Amino acid sequence: MSIATCFFTPSFSISNNNSNLTTSTTTTKLNLHRPLCLRLPTAATPITNRSLHHNHHHHYSPFLAFSTSGGDNNYNNNDSNSGGGGGGNDGGGKGGDGESAGDKNREEAMMVLAEAKRSLESLPMDLAAAIRDGKIPGAVITRFLELEKSGLLRWLMQFGGFKERLLADDLFLAKVGMECGVGIFTKTAAEYDRRRENFFNELEIVFADVVMAIIADFMLVYLPAPTVALRSPLLVSAGPISKFFYNCPDNAFQVALPGTSYSLLHRIGAIVRNGAKLFAVGTTSSLVGTAVTNALINARKAVDKSAAGEVENVPILSTSVAYGVYMAISSNLRYQVLAGVVEQRILEPLLHQHKLILSALCFAVRTGNTYLGSLLWVDYARFIGIQKAHDEKILPE
Repeated sequence: MSIATCFFTPSFSISNNNSNLTTSTTTTKLNLHRPLCLRLPTAATPITNRSLHHNHHHHYSPFLAFSTSGGDNNYNNNDSNSGGGGGGNDGGGKGGDGESAGDKNREEAMMVLAEAKRSLESLPMDLAAAIRDGKIPGAVITRFLELEKSGLLRWLMQFGGFKERLLADDLFLAKVGMECGVGIFTKTAAEYDRRRENFFNELEIVFADVVMAIIADFMLVYLPAPTVALRSPLLVSAGPISKFFYNCPDNAFQVALPGTSYSLLHRIGAIVRNGAKLFAVGTTSSLVGTAVTNALINARKAVDKSAAGEVENVPILSTSVAYGVYMAISSNLRYQVLAGVVEQRILEPLLHQHKLILSALCFAVRTGNTYLGSLLWVDYARFIGIQKAHDEKILPE
């Protein structure tokens, strides 16, 4: 039996002619970058004219070869340049028993592609770049291939924002439908619960609230949703603030992918960034809603002269700013907790194999959250004085 280990690159030959063994040896060099090759001929196989050498005719899969670089698991998302060199940033020969997280992610992704008989070039450019950089594990590629089977989802994944959210949560689109579908009913019911018999007397205000809420519902699901980051690296000239928020997750409580970590400061930054976005969304949607409401009020006054003294126009600027503040604080925190804690960390791990039950529970939780938000908005608007009850008398319970 003969064993050839390819840690060395020797050049010698063995011949078995008339039991005379001749060996010629040249300079031996240590080579740690080649995979271990073992040849174990059986006893029934005679050794004839066999040479010990590296087998260059075999093509080794890149995810089956051992790597001696980058042995720790300190790969994280804070360094946009890490992971692209196959673990070459180990700082000079620091070996390890295991692969780096980036190498492991790349290995898993390439194995999934090999099983699906897909090439790296057949994927979208941002996804292929993330695989090369070792930023996403094989489970994300598996989900992408499954989502690609649907024509609608394949079309939506042409847009980067939808792709990042669908790869993180395959029920994202269903949650958008839930939120917008139940929004109009739950918000109207909450308005009626707060206003009771004044509901129809304050119908214009109710309409403004519902319009503002429906416009904002989509963004409330979209912005705080957990994502799989496929963003391209920042420019070298980017400022420190841009670099900080670039490394923040989209959801402050989302589960980090293998090889990725977020500091407490970055998670707080996610709340601040989403708060700023939701302030802009809330203010804009309120401007649209109150403008439409005032147009309806003026039309009603023109038709019914008696209503001129009963119905007042909704203050546009103060209402819009107030609604922006409300979304930046109340809505932002509630939806961050809902998407990152309740759904991703509690419901999905328990029911990931029971999608129907998971969808039903998400529907129930989001319906309750939407209703709660409507109640909080009415109380908040009355507290700061931008809305007043039609009748100031305390109604009996």
